[in-house]
Amino acid sequence: MAAMQKKPVPGVNPSEPRGTIGVWAVFITQFVSFLFINARNIAQPQMIAELDGITLFSWLIALPALAGAASTLLFGKLSDLFGRRTVLLISIAIFGVGLTLTSQVTTMPLLIASTTFMSIGHWPIVPLCFSAIGDLFSEADRAKWTGLLNLPTGIAAIVGPVLGGAIAESVVGWRGLYWGTIPLLLIAGGFVAVALPKNEKIEKPQIDLWGTLVMVIATTSLIIGFSWLGTPTKRGIGAVLLLISIAGWVLFISIEKSAKEPILDTRALFNRSFLTIAATGFLFFFGSLGIGAYSPIFVQEVMGISPTISGSMLTPYSMLVAFMGIPVGFLLARTGKYKKLYIISYLIIFAGMIGTWRLTANSPIWVYVLVTSVAGFGMGAIPTINTLVAQLAVPKRLLGVAVGALYFFQMVGISIAPTILGVVENSAPDLEIGLNRVFLVCAIAMAVSLGLIFSLPEISMNNEHGQ
Repeated sequence: MAAMQKKPVPGVNPSEPRGTIGVWAVFITQFVSFLFINARNIAQPQMIAELDGITLFSWLIALPALAGAASTLLFGKLSDLFGRRTVLLISIAIFGVGLTLTSQVTTMPLLIASTTFMSIGHWPIVPLCFSAIGDLFSEADRAKWTGLLNLPTGIAAIVGPVLGGAIAESVVGWRGLYWGTIPLLLIAGGFVAVALPKNEKIEKPQIDLWGTLVMVIATTSLIIGFSWLGTPTKRGIGAVLLLISIAGWVLFISIEKSAKEPILDTRALFNRSFLTIAATGFLFFFGSLGIGAYSPIFVQEVMGISPTISGSMLTPYSMLVAFMGIPVGFLLARTGKYKKLYIISYLIIFAGMIGTWRLTANSPIWVYVLVTSVAGFGMGAIPTINTLVAQLAVPKRLLGVAVGALYFFQMVGISIAPTILGVVENSAPDLEIGLNRVFLVCAIAMAVSLGLIFSLPEISMNNEHGQ
């Protein structure tokens, strides 16, 4: 018998007043999270320039991603035990404290430390929102509403890049972005507290403490070890850390097989469909990182364009990434087929990344907008399909684990990708050539993802899993 028996969380009908507020709570929370992400991507070059931190830029991506990966996996499991409402509120609170701390930093190491703490709360918010949607709707309707969750993401994509550039160039500077996000976050937290249902449990659950601890050690040694492989003086230590990581993952799997409440249920971990999308999700963020983090640097530092205009140039890409999930969700709900969409999407992303690879300092603005928009057209479909397949692959009571684990592997990709891309960039004689090489590596990652997708089995979207 399971260590904990739960009363089912009452279903929420979106047509009823409370159900409507519940959907709005998820949408608003998603909006605030992505508004900050889109705005910060544009303001980030100004942050790095002020703190003279270009040499530590890869760590600003890798360490927060490490913290976010661990917390996403942990919070996904906790949300299955204690409910999305409680865990979402905890995430929002940590995110808010992190925003406050980051607004006060004066050095790059402090920025990395505060951003890493902030990511513990920030990164789980999006998968928790997707899991909450999974709670509210049956599998037949889940694709449509998962796609509709991209609506607030799209609005944030319209406002965020220009807002980030404008704030970075204003009197308040990039710190104003962090202060301005806090009241929006409080509003989102208020909606979550009022609208999402509480989780009623009969027995106190058993937390997988050993599994969590070993997972953190294995992930940390993996990311840091991989990072140090790129530094000649630390390659020996890096190799040792990778061996520790391998041993840690073996021990982690052993613990999860016998744990009563595993942080990563092996029914998800060894599911063929889940493993495939986890692998492609890992690679997907090479392309996402290439455009979202590295292309603004190319535009501002190589093409010599201001942050505000740079934000406007990236807006079409951001909008497509956000809004494409909506028609994709409706198409999936109508056809019940997702594999062809996967293949087409990765082909489009690959084409866009090849175009980005060919950019130069003299490229017209419209060329940059075109090639990033092409990539965004394909990238916008992937999160919706990934989330749906992850949910289809496991019983409904494991939705939090599945979605959290999916984002965990994606975040490990975000953690490792900067090291690889940083080595590639630093191997070039100048910034322009280095960034071009970064974009080429991203294109190769998309080609590998496309190959993996061809082996993906298609799961029926009409089968209701056990509760």
